[in-house]
Amino acid sequence: MSGTEFNIPGLNLFNLTQYLIIFFIASLRISSFLISAPFFSSGSIPLQARIVVSIAITAFLFPVIKVPDINEIEGFKLFLLILSEIGIGLSVGLILNILFASATLAGEKIASTAGLSMANMVDPQSGGQTLVLSSILSLFLVSCFLSLDGHLYLIKMILESYTYLPIGMTLNFSEVSQVGVDTFGKMLYLAALIMLPVVGGLLLIQCSIGVITRSAPSLNLFSFGFPITLISVFIFLYGAVGPISNAFSDITGMAINIIDNVLHSPPQSIF
Repeated sequence: MSGTEFNIPGLNLFNLTQYLIIFFIASLRISSFLISAPFFSSGSIPLQARIVVSIAITAFLFPVIKVPDINEIEGFKLFLLILSEIGIGLSVGLILNILFASATLAGEKIASTAGLSMANMVDPQSGGQTLVLSSILSLFLVSCFLSLDGHLYLIKMILESYTYLPIGMTLNFSEVSQVGVDTFGKMLYLAALIMLPVVGGLLLIQCSIGVITRSAPSLNLFSFGFPITLISVFIFLYGAVGPISNAFSDITGMAINIIDNVLHSPPQSIF
C-alpha cells in the first residue's frame, strides 16, 4: 500500500477536510491507549486533558507518520482502519489493566482476611465500591510505575509502533487474545505472591487467637482477637513494603516486555 508523509509548512484550505480525517485516524491509536490505560484513564484526570494530550502527541508525530492514501480508503475500508487503530491502543491498555489488577486483587484478599471488608470507598476510576486497602495498593503500584518511568516507556513504544506497525497494518488479534489469557494467569500469580506474606502472617495470628480463646472460653473473640488482627495487618504491611515495591517493579518490567512483544508481533494488512 502506498503511503505519504505529510511534511508541509501550511495547509491548503481545499484539502483541509482530507487533512483533518488523516489527523483523526492518526490520533486513534494514541487516544484509545490513553482512555484504556490504568493511570491515564483515571477519573482524577479530566477527559478534556486526555484529549488535549492525545492531540498534542499526534500533532508532534503527524508530519512523519506514514498514512495510506485517503482517496483509496472509502466506506467499509475506512471503518476497518478505524477499528484496527482503536484495537491496537485498547489492546495495550487492556494488558496493562490486567497486570495492574494484581494489586487490587491482593488488597481485597488481605482485607478480607484481616476483617476489613466493610471498609469500602468509591473508586473514581471504576465508579464502584472498592476496598480501601485495594485502593492503597493500587496507588502504590501507580507510584512505582511512574517513578520507574513506565509511562514514558509505554508512550515511546506506542509512538515507535507507527514505524514497524504503520497505519493500514494491524495486529494478529487471535495472538493478542492468547496473550491476554496468559497475562490473566500471571496476574493471579503475582497477586498471590504479593498477598502471601501478609495473609500467611495473619493466618498464624488467627490460629494463635483460636488456641487462646479455646483455652480461655471466657474471652470474647471479637473484643480480643479483632484489635490484634488489625494491629498485626498494619505491622505486616509495614514490614512488607520493600518486597511489595520489588514486586511492583517486576510488574512494571513485565508489562513493558509483554506490550513490546505484542507490538512487535508480525503485522497483518487489513485490506
